[in-house]
Amino acid sequence: MKLALGGTGAFATKHLEGIRNIDGAEVVSVFGRTAERTEAYATEHGIERWTTNLDDILTDDEVDAVVLATPTQMHAAQSIACMDAGKHVEVEIPLADSLADAEAVAAKQAETGLVCMVGHTRRFNPSHQWVHNKIQANEFNIQQMDVQTFFFRRTNSNAKGEPRSWTDHLLWHHAAHTVDLFAYQTGSEIVAANVLEGPHHPELGIAMDMSIQMKTSSGALLTLSLSFNNDGPFGTFFRYIGDNGTYLARYDDLITGRDEVIDVSKVDVSMNGIELQDREFVAAITEGREPNSSVHQVMSCYEWLHRLEEQLNQ
Repeated sequence: MKLALGGTGAFATKHLEGIRNIDGAEVVSVFGRTAERTEAYATEHGIERWTTNLDDILTDDEVDAVVLATPTQMHAAQSIACMDAGKHVEVEIPLADSLADAEAVAAKQAETGLVCMVGHTRRFNPSHQWVHNKIQANEFNIQQMDVQTFFFRRTNSNAKGEPRSWTDHLLWHHAAHTVDLFAYQTGSEIVAANVLEGPHHPELGIAMDMSIQMKTSSGALLTLSLSFNNDGPFGTFFRYIGDNGTYLARYDDLITGRDEVIDVSKVDVSMNGIELQDREFVAAITEGREPNSSVHQVMSCYEWLHRLEEQLNQ
């Protein structure tokens, strides 16, 4: 399978490394914003072709699918363009920064029947898979998820600390990971939600702190705290509080509430959540099926993000 990679930043590289571990899959082209950076990236990573024009990818008959790790504001339009050109697409989180754009992508997928998968990586991290498997086996029931998403990001920079041209967002990007995971892990419909935000940054124009509460039809609660003002440690920390245990997950690591390490190395074929996400994308195309984290499976997340945004705008 021949894939094209959209973007030359930190997450594009994570996808590139993941795809290189998948038998029968190869990144043959990359597109980016500037010629100098994109050519240098292609040379550094041994990618055959590069371009600054998405149309070059869409008219390339050799390309079967596209992985988009581009700025958030481009995700919806680029996903639709890929499917219009007959290309399967995996788009990084968030699918869009508005409900209308997310719905347009879902409609295009339904029209074309192509695989359209969204990068909700937490579904694939071995730590969260372990908890999910325990829930599916009726061995654990979530009563509350207490989640902290903390970064120190007072300048416009990416995960590598490099400057970038677009602005990150606590609600439409970082909260999306947890809102989707909450519904996925509990297996229940979200029925209530509240949100509060702190002051907006004078230059970035976004809230630097946010607090979200949610409840499912089964009674499970979510308490989510997000901040760009936290001076370490960085990342997202998940505490699963259940009927017969407590588990703390951070990316691909998992411990009990008593700091006992849980071995999740045998949960899947890799310990890399991004690679497992990419494997699901390739497998879904090959097998002609809907992938886990398909655009339709994650739409409720974006519907709730929209409702929360409406609360903030009141």
